[in-house]
Amino acid sequence: MGFATIAIHAGQKPDPSTGAVITPIYQTSTYVQEGVGIHKGYEYARTQNPTRSALEANLAALEGGKFAYAFASGMAAINVVASLFAAGDHCVVSDTTYGGTFRLFDKVLKNFGLEFSYVNTSNLDAIVKAVKPNTKMVFIETPTNPTMALTDIRAVANIAQEKGVKLVVDNTFMSPYLQQPIALGADIVVHSTTKFLNGHSDSVGGIVVLNDPIIAERIAFLQNAAGAILSPFDSWLILRGTKTLAVRMRQHEENGRRVANFLVENPKVKKVFYPGLADHPQHKLACQQMSGFGAMISFETGSYEKATRFLESLKLCLLAESLGGVETLVCHPAKMTHASVPATERDRLGITDGLVRISVGIEDVEDIIADLEQALSIM
Repeated sequence: MGFATIAIHAGQKPDPSTGAVITPIYQTSTYVQEGVGIHKGYEYARTQNPTRSALEANLAALEGGKFAYAFASGMAAINVVASLFAAGDHCVVSDTTYGGTFRLFDKVLKNFGLEFSYVNTSNLDAIVKAVKPNTKMVFIETPTNPTMALTDIRAVANIAQEKGVKLVVDNTFMSPYLQQPIALGADIVVHSTTKFLNGHSDSVGGIVVLNDPIIAERIAFLQNAAGAILSPFDSWLILRGTKTLAVRMRQHEENGRRVANFLVENPKVKKVFYPGLADHPQHKLACQQMSGFGAMISFETGSYEKATRFLESLKLCLLAESLGGVETLVCHPAKMTHASVPATERDRLGITDGLVRISVGIEDVEDIIADLEQALSIM
């Protein structure tokens, strides 16, 4: 079956009791048992919920995985993956990872004895050199947030397999419509479902997708033990979102290309970071491992003053954190999404005070460009 068909139907059958086409919201905390230890597969809602199960089956199918587990946020999903490891274990991480991921690793999990090395994962030699005898995981974002640098997933998967470590890929920026890391050799894929999977800026959640049954059993145990589960209502909202994922991503992609080309041609813009541009350092790789270039764009204004003037002059596009919604969202990474990263490290990574990030929505692209143009003229 094609992607759009899977998105609409996988994990979702008409309700057997009513024939309802849409999976119901099973808003219950517990389930009646026919006898001691005799039940219909559901005992307690932290452990299982039919709405959540439907979503997990849907997202596993979309990512080409066998197992999926839904959590209360993308960070909860990443935290559970990190919980597969123990004190003394070491992880190699993309150095321009999302600020919340860095905060979790550096400010929380480090205190429990996990070790992290942050490297430019676009450089395969840097990954090889960073791997230690106690390395258990390579965690990458591709494209990175917000500098849009790419990592060769297949090549890193080969390195991880050779070194006996697990490759985890945060696929939030691309969605499974545009990139499927498991097919390229990744062991585990994580998403903030808050973003493109939900697509409507009205739900917070996370997902972990994988194929290994032994690791899957452990993640299921951790999901139940730690309890950071996705609610039935949020599960239902994301199921609603994935039904239109294919058509939304096509429009996001088309609008993203148009906006990127507009920004390149605008004299007020110093530099544009978008994998779809021919001058992007990894444009060839983008063409190989992605089926499109997406809707995430960053650009350099030249200074904090110019960036804030631009952001505060927008009328249609919204100044807000998050991404992947139908509306165009624009943010200032240094002060918003990556504020937890030390300033010296931000500067080294190119997350300057003049950098602006755009999540291009699916409005009429002429209206998006007109708003960006008027705000740039004031900058």
